[in-house]
Amino acid sequence: MLNAAELLPGMTLRINGEIFRVLELESKAGAAKMGGVVKTKLINVRSGRMWEPHFRPNERLETVEVERRLMEFLFSEGDTCTFMRPDTFEQLEVPRAIVGAGAGFLQPSMEVLMDFFQGEPIGALLPDVMEARVARTTPASHAAQDSAWKEATLENGLPIHVPMFVGPGETIRVDVKTGHYVERVRLDKKHVA
Repeated sequence: MLNAAELLPGMTLRINGEIFRVLELESKAGAAKMGGVVKTKLINVRSGRMWEPHFRPNERLETVEVERRLMEFLFSEGDTCTFMRPDTFEQLEVPRAIVGAGAGFLQPSMEVLMDFFQGEPIGALLPDVMEARVARTTPASHAAQDSAWKEATLENGLPIHVPMFVGPGETIRVDVKTGHYVERVRLDKKHVA
């Protein structure tokens, strides 16, 4: 048990018999006699439904222990992603909703930490920023201003806006949570043939 004020993103809670994962939270201080509030964004790990409850900062919440395992991503098909335990070679199909927004950025053989509760996968711990290759966009324009943007489509099918200087075939970094462009991946000149 812990106070709502001590919550952190990624924690797992049991509320009314249901298991929830904390996605986001925001603490607001209260004024005068009004107490503060902790606004949360939770996901039910079994149903995938979102819930945005508010808690008093001193409200006690039940945390649950999760098992963290290293899994290797194999492939995705439809609404599932298939992972393998490197130590046992056991394969596991995981709904894309559990993997989250980063599912489209997974590459074969990528190692991913996954959380399990009572043997069931409940979440994947993916980096905030991941790399992807631009599949389609207009040719790069180096004369344009850095503040000008154009539409592009990544190899994973995600539509995105990129700066004018990014061309087809280039690799970029993307904020997984928002789906926004972060930066272009520069090639190391030593490795270019």
